[in-house]
Amino acid sequence: MSTATLMTAEQFLALPDDGIERNLIRGVVREKPMTRRNRFHTFVVTRVARILDQWLDSQPGPCGEVHTGEAGAILRHEPDSTVGIDIAYFSAETMARQTAQTTMIDGVPKLAVEVLSPSDKVEETTEKVNEYLSVGVDLVWIIDPYFQTIQVHRRGHGPLMFNNEQRMTGGEILPGLDFAVLDVFQRSNSTL
Repeated sequence: MSTATLMTAEQFLALPDDGIERNLIRGVVREKPMTRRNRFHTFVVTRVARILDQWLDSQPGPCGEVHTGEAGAILRHEPDSTVGIDIAYFSAETMARQTAQTTMIDGVPKLAVEVLSPSDKVEETTEKVNEYLSVGVDLVWIIDPYFQTIQVHRRGHGPLMFNNEQRMTGGEILPGLDFAVLDVFQRSNSTL
């Protein structure tokens, strides 16, 4: 495909909101019918956002921001990649570069979290993970609410799988983050 036929982020953002879920990966639009979120998906998104928000509140400033609900991000330019991320943590440096006119966050998150839905295909998820890692996302979590697992991807490392009987940490990327995987999938009275 020649670069003349690639779409820019600006052109992508001008597309109509017509019930089609779209991502722009290296200038090429990927479309699929809009995913109908269900209670398992939204519960997990809420739980993970809470865990990350509590961790972020405990960090010394300046801190970044946690965004949810298909957080729009422009990951790269020429060719452009623009995606919606279920949950993303952006550093303070990335957030400081945003302006009042910014509708999508222009920059790469430190952490991208995708919560699987029944309609997600392995190929689509793999493409997203590969794109995240290739643009410099440090950490990618793929959360499966049905099997209650979290798959962790890091640049230069093989994936790791955690189940609901284990604990996870943020390592050097998210220092001080430590939580029970089970807390992502159910309420508990335990503290993080």
